[in-house]
Amino acid sequence: MISGKTTLIAHIGFPTESFKAPMIYNPWFDKHGIDAAVIPMGVRPEDFATSLKAIFRMSNVRGALVTMPHKVVANSLVDEITPTARIAGASNAILLRPDGTLLGDQFDGAGFVRGIERKGLRLAGKRVLVSGNGGVGSAIAASLAAAGVAQMALYDGHVASSQALAARLREHYPQLEIGTGSNDPAGFDLIVNATPLGMKEGDPLPFDMSRVAPTTFVGEVVMKQEMTPLLLAAQARGCPFQLGTDMLFEMIPAYLEFFGFGTATPEELREVAQLRY
Repeated sequence: MISGKTTLIAHIGFPTESFKAPMIYNPWFDKHGIDAAVIPMGVRPEDFATSLKAIFRMSNVRGALVTMPHKVVANSLVDEITPTARIAGASNAILLRPDGTLLGDQFDGAGFVRGIERKGLRLAGKRVLVSGNGGVGSAIAASLAAAGVAQMALYDGHVASSQALAARLREHYPQLEIGTGSNDPAGFDLIVNATPLGMKEGDPLPFDMSRVAPTTFVGEVVMKQEMTPLLLAAQARGCPFQLGTDMLFEMIPAYLEFFGFGTATPEELREVAQLRY
């Protein structure tokens, strides 16, 4: 039950129809007697800067979850960003601090990597392909680099996004072998769809799955449905894979700590979640 005392976490993105976080956070808050709620807010790109400022003028807002297409721009609209957000080039969480300043942080990559590793894929020394080099893709690439992968291919329809991400990665991980410009999934240990492909009916697959070996691990970020067309194709080829929502369950404990609500395990969150697709 939302009351006049409820602390709000804005969930900002566009469109909002595929949002899953409220169906995980809010049942967890209820179970633990925490008077807080995650509220979806549909904000178009052209309105993001002014909307973000207005949202944080509300007296009962503690922070915001930031999702597509705003993560990259968010870095330029807060007062301070963490080193993780700087490397990723994007923030997906904003905290309103007691002094009124805004802190941006990034948890997408950590959630993705934790989920992959819990499924048994040892990332050290592996070859990976990250398709989509915006906010979420940059965060995942940064965390994969931190996990010790040996080679990374970056691909994005906007070539400048891949080049900028490659430059940031080389600055912090000079030993990492990085290539850009190719979306060919052949020969990789892990391929990651960090694009919006799969959000809309009739979207093409982000990879040519005929080029993917059955041993290749396939990671997805799209959460509109549990088994996206990419994951169905991966399953048909016998590939191990990770759902988009798996990343969410792995990162939420870090979000809860960031916003000052304590912590949880992914298993506890799954137990109370009320996901609908």
